[in-house]
Amino acid sequence: MADSSVEHFLTELAIQRGASPHTLAAYRRDLARLTALAAGVELASLKPLQLRRGLMALHARSLAPRSIARTLSAWRSYYAWLARRGAIALNPADGLRPPKRARALPKALGIDQTAALLDRPSVEPAAGLQSEPLQVRDAALFELLYSSGLRLSELVSLDWPGGLDLATGEVTVTGKRRKTRTVPVGDKARAALEAWLAVRPQFLRGEEAALFLGRNGTRLTPRQVESRLAQWAQRQGVGVHVHPHMLRHSFASHVLQSSGDLRAVQEMLGHASIAATQIYTHLDFQHLAKIYDAAHPRARSK
Repeated sequence: MADSSVEHFLTELAIQRGASPHTLAAYRRDLARLTALAAGVELASLKPLQLRRGLMALHARSLAPRSIARTLSAWRSYYAWLARRGAIALNPADGLRPPKRARALPKALGIDQTAALLDRPSVEPAAGLQSEPLQVRDAALFELLYSSGLRLSELVSLDWPGGLDLATGEVTVTGKRRKTRTVPVGDKARAALEAWLAVRPQFLRGEEAALFLGRNGTRLTPRQVESRLAQWAQRQGVGVHVHPHMLRHSFASHVLQSSGDLRAVQEMLGHASIAATQIYTHLDFQHLAKIYDAAHPRARSK
């Protein structure tokens, strides 16, 4: 039987903190694991050792370390809420740590792969990509993603006129935590955007403010951009599945390889912490290691 305090906690998350349905569903799932662990005992009575054993059981069931970490975070938040209400004296989840997880490196395209992707098709459009104006739009989409390292949500939320200034070669976006940043727009992206703006009126219906429009004249959705990029990459013969965030990773990796300026890359990506940007140094090392293996006469056996 579910502890009524869990429902009170979830209600407060929804009303006072404005948690999304997705977040609430995740909390509910993680707290259901806590309820199962309690086996009928009040959740407020559980001790750190019992919670630790519960985490070990999740690990034994091959639950991913990321999922275990999220579950522990939900437990910790719930117990912190109980402590604030005076239901418990100490948070039993405070001293617990999730299993360490290997941090997966982001997948980035090589410079040559990126060039192959972004070069305009020299043949007639395939059935999936239809009509020249749509190709002009898609070229502008993908050039801007790579040129400025934008998140997909930032890209589709751009308005015209709005955050894009082609005269100065800059784009201003609002990212995570509603943090605004301004990043450069390269010459090729500017040219692609000018070409799109010349044909954009063909798609415009009413007074839609979105910079990037679909066939029906409404703002493009993230899913539409993902689908178009996958089709474009397949047609260009890149050889790998390309998703929008891969262009952001490629932007970061290539700028870091050229400049070595981690702080500048952090600012352009809009990362709150330099630690989030440092993962690209590993990609840079991989790039150097490949050059070493290929060039050094004694790097590997022939």
